[in-house]
Amino acid sequence: MTESKADFFTLSEIDAQCAARNKPYQEFLRVPAMSAGLYVLPAGGTDAQRPHHEDEMYYVVRGRARFRAGDEDWEISAGTVLFVAAEVEHRFYDIEEEIALLVFFAPAES
Repeated sequence: MTESKADFFTLSEIDAQCAARNKPYQEFLRVPAMSAGLYVLPAGGTDAQRPHHEDEMYYVVRGRARFRAGDEDWEISAGTVLFVAAEVEHRFYDIEEEIALLVFFAPAES
């Protein structure tokens, strides 16, 4: 949990940590009201996530894919911002280019 009043992160450092761990998700911030991480999926990859108990927002840093949440379906690319309410089934698919997403949970992901 973050104890300071301000923290600074660079996307390149978080991306490197994600790659070094060989895991698709790297959390870099956690306070009671929210948490944040970087989620990276390769081209042709599979998004195996399940609905979360928290509201969630994604910012697409790079890549191209499709995204489904409930009955909604979108094409996503760098610069896209997505909101998914808690408990809604959602998934990235047809990943044409590796996607990197900043993910924000509120409150912090449980």
